[in-house]
Formats: sequence, C-alpha cells, structure tokens
Amino acid sequence: MAEKKTVLLRLNPKTWEELSQWAEDEFRSINGQIEYILHEAITKRRKAKPASFKEDGEEKDT
Repeated sequence: MAEKKTVLLRLNPKTWEELSQWAEDEFRSINGQIEYILHEAITKRRKAKPASFKEDGEEKDT
C-alpha cells in the first residue's frame, strides 16, 4: 500500500461538530470519517460518470 498523503483542512466549527458527531456515531476517528466520506463520494462519482468520458476527463474519440 502506498504511503498516505497529508492534507491540511480548515473547517468551520459547526462542520467540525457535525463531522465529529457523525464519526463518533460510526465508531471512526474524524480522519477516518473524512476518508470514508471522500471514498464514498469518489465511488459515487465514478458510477455516475458518463461512458463518453475517459478517466482523465477528456472525451473519448467516437
């Protein structure tokens, strides 16, 4: 497995509180919850991506 990347993320206090509660409800750390949410969003985006687009976002030749 590749080494994980570090990201600085600034959140407003309300978002932090909501995220913190959500993570606690699902028995995850806040970092783990953010990673989970991002992974789910990426998976959803890939499933919804039209077949006329390549992975890099350029249109396929038709």
